[in-house]
Amino acid sequence: MRTSTGGRVGQYAALLGYLVFLAFPFLWLVSTAFKSPRELGSPHPTWIPRDPTLDNFRQAFDEQPLLRAAGNSLLAALGAALIAVLIATPLAYVMARHRTRLARAATGWVVVSQAFPLVLVIIPLFLVLKELRLINSLAGLVLVYVVWALPFALWMLVGYVRAVPAELEEAAAVDGAGRLRTLVSVTAPLLAPGIVATGLFAFITAWNEFFFALVLLKTPEKQTLPVVLTHFIGAEGVADLGPLAAASFLATLPSLVVFAIIQRRITGGMMAGAVKS
Repeated sequence: MRTSTGGRVGQYAALLGYLVFLAFPFLWLVSTAFKSPRELGSPHPTWIPRDPTLDNFRQAFDEQPLLRAAGNSLLAALGAALIAVLIATPLAYVMARHRTRLARAATGWVVVSQAFPLVLVIIPLFLVLKELRLINSLAGLVLVYVVWALPFALWMLVGYVRAVPAELEEAAAVDGAGRLRTLVSVTAPLLAPGIVATGLFAFITAWNEFFFALVLLKTPEKQTLPVVLTHFIGAEGVADLGPLAAASFLATLPSLVVFAIIQRRITGGMMAGAVKS
């Protein structure tokens, strides 16, 4: 009994330490965003600002077009997430239900493609977008984000499809439901948590992406938020720490809000509705 209690305490302690490790950068970012320039230059930093101020936020909006950049990032992220989910869902269903050699090869390629570095694919993508006249456009950036997110989206959704018992589809077929009716009425509702999780992944990946946006977008009016954040760093590499922290804090909010809204659907019962009549 004592051994079991001690092991459980150790697990909770390890979990608490891991949570602190994950939360430390964000908490320090929030603290820095509300500190005055004098306090930021202090040799004795503190967790809680002694004299909280909103000047860093005002300066950040005055110096850089954050709202316009956030709008560009939102359009790119939403477009990429929607298109990636629409393409990945039927492909994942086919790959999961029809386990042919081609499907196994496609699954292997999906896994291997995640090991490709960004530098390896940026030149071919740039040349393709140049031929399509999509350089320096949000449409071209969305296309790149879809290509980059699609392999992992497929890998995620294949796992969700395989978790749905095929017997449910067979039972619907016995009851006279056609393939399309079965997919819409039986399989799709059970895949909803997986589709939401995949869309969230694609959205967050596109929202935070920096390298592709830096290379493909040249006009300041079309730059995304991660690229604009680099403008708070001077030519000599000296960062305007207060406004940079304030802008970075605002840039993390959409991901946190989206996750907070739909986290119940992600963790909700995968098999909810399987026994509905």
